[in-house]
Amino acid sequence: MADKVDQGADPRQRVIDAADELFYARGIRAVGMDDVRNASGVSLKRLYSLFPGKDGLVLAVLRKRHSMWTEGLTAAVGAIEDPREKLLAVYDYLAEWFAEDTFRGCGFINAFGELGPTSPDVAAYAREHKRSFQDQLKALVAEAGVDVSLAPQLAILAEGAQTTAAIEGSPDAAGHARRAAETLIDAAAGGPSRRS
Repeated sequence: MADKVDQGADPRQRVIDAADELFYARGIRAVGMDDVRNASGVSLKRLYSLFPGKDGLVLAVLRKRHSMWTEGLTAAVGAIEDPREKLLAVYDYLAEWFAEDTFRGCGFINAFGELGPTSPDVAAYAREHKRSFQDQLKALVAEAGVDVSLAPQLAILAEGAQTTAAIEGSPDAAGHARRAAETLIDAAAGGPSRRS
């Protein structure tokens, strides 16, 4: 694991990157600070000076994941001109992610499932991330000229696809969600749209 962490990065970033890989692969509770120290190459004393508690490190990892998600999704839909196809590009983005060997589901759902009942800060940040995704979808739905009430429906399809893909270990859920999204988009737009 340590060889995946950029040893030239500053110590804080090395700790976050190492923790991200470990938490995502093994689960947050299964990873101790010693594991993070070993993977990051940062001394335990320095690690605790950067992150006095594990919750702070978990939040830093979630902030990193939020940035990765937001930037990746923005780039995926930004490459598309047609507003309807931009909405569908969300599911194409999911399909690429689900096909990665390291895919283990949504890091926010995983963190909430593990720590939500005992860490109000982690629970709140997971909720904030999910609201941010819905806001991204609302903007895309508005651009497509359909009622913004479609956004939470499309979000539920994406969230369900993430969970299903993680449990099944198959990327097929993205395609199923994409086809369901097409049906919902066309119904909201008043019938089938032209295909590009």
